[in-house]
Amino acid sequence: MQAKNSSEKRNRINQRELDTKIDFMEGLVRRDPEYVDALQLLGDHYTQRGRYTDGLQVDERLARLEPESPLVFYNLACSYSLTDQFDRAALALEKALQLGYTDFNWLARDPDLKKFRQQPAYRDIQKKIRGMKIKVR
Repeated sequence: MQAKNSSEKRNRINQRELDTKIDFMEGLVRRDPEYVDALQLLGDHYTQRGRYTDGLQVDERLARLEPESPLVFYNLACSYSLTDQFDRAALALEKALQLGYTDFNWLARDPDLKKFRQQPAYRDIQKKIRGMKIKVR
């Protein structure tokens, strides 16, 4: 019983710390709505807290601010997957690949894409990845 209480207490502390980080980042973004680094952290924190719709809104804003960033579109695909928007996840992931995203090992195991990997569209993306000619350093 003591271990369970200790674990629950740690979890509550972690959630409070995450909420504090979210509040801080929200304040930064209110002052500077185009502060990309703060937006990226805010989106990550929202996702960690399970606030997937809020994270999606941040990722959509980042896609407008950073239209050439493969990581932004990869994260957007993750947000779409977490909100069960699988067609949009596929489009965002394809855009990330077009822009140069190449961390295929992470893509294959990222928990944010778990539901998307069960969709037929993911198999199409896997075929595209296999067909890509990637230079390995």
